[in-house]
Amino acid sequence: MNALLGAMGKGDIGTHFPDTDPVFEGASSADLLDHVLVLMREAGFGIVNADVTVIAQRPRLAPHFGAIRARLAELLEVPEAAVNVKAGTMEGLGSIGEGKAMAAMAVVLLSAE
Repeated sequence: MNALLGAMGKGDIGTHFPDTDPVFEGASSADLLDHVLVLMREAGFGIVNADVTVIAQRPRLAPHFGAIRARLAELLEVPEAAVNVKAGTMEGLGSIGEGKAMAAMAVVLLSAE
């Protein structure tokens, strides 16, 4: 969502779905993404591709890349070929490297429709 909002110049998740607003407590991330996709379409954009990196020491994510990619493509309403998923580790450094945390980053390319 942040990658989509940023590519459109429309702020970030906290701007649209503040964690201080009880309306969003327990909200489904898929529902929030649907809202962002509506904003995207209304602004005249379409997704060309998405590249997602998950940083985690464990679990090993490579066996799950296919399922993750398929689900992201479904949620983004794009062909699987337009979604890439990869992983990295912190080689034992910091909270992520100790297996206490995970991080994810995404980059999307949008086109004017």
